[in-house]
Amino acid sequence: MMSETVRDVVHGDDCTIDADATVGYGEFAEPTRLGDDATIRAGSTVYGDVTIGDEFATGHDVLVREETTIGDDVLVGTKTVIDGRTTIGSHVSLQTNVYVPTDTVIGSNVFVGPGAVLTNDEYPIRTDAGLEGPTIEDGASIGANATLLPGVTIGENAFVAAGAVVTDDVPADSLAVGTPATVQPLPDPLEGENQIA
Repeated sequence: MMSETVRDVVHGDDCTIDADATVGYGEFAEPTRLGDDATIRAGSTVYGDVTIGDEFATGHDVLVREETTIGDDVLVGTKTVIDGRTTIGSHVSLQTNVYVPTDTVIGSNVFVGPGAVLTNDEYPIRTDAGLEGPTIEDGASIGANATLLPGVTIGENAFVAAGAVVTDDVPADSLAVGTPATVQPLPDPLEGENQIA
């Protein structure tokens, strides 16, 4: 079912866009592109110049800004904000209230827990040092309410514990825990791939 708030959009088969969702917001040279089986729930806004693969789903009140590319089978939870100029791979789960700033790269098979905050401005409004979002590599997991500071890289299959504040890169296959986060070996129960269904 397509709503009146669908503007400049190219979409695949079996897309559902709730009546009070907005897809194709703003005036951009490129339309919004949705793959097959997309579900955009009420209150959500997807800007123009966004490309999204198959089986995309939002919760309610999601924002996806321009110049964002999203792969297949991605869930964006209720009240999550993706602030544009961002690349997200396939098989990704961004839970409720996640903040993703501009210039962020998220790989495939990544889990980001509720309330996690990614940042891109090292000295907010004090200096113009440029913006650099975090990079989250394939298979990483970010726990609830974790904070990733600008420019950090979370390595493949790494795990960031709930509430951790990550100020430095986290190597592949390791655990970051605490404030500021320290890196530890990945415990046996956390080894292996994310099981994102």
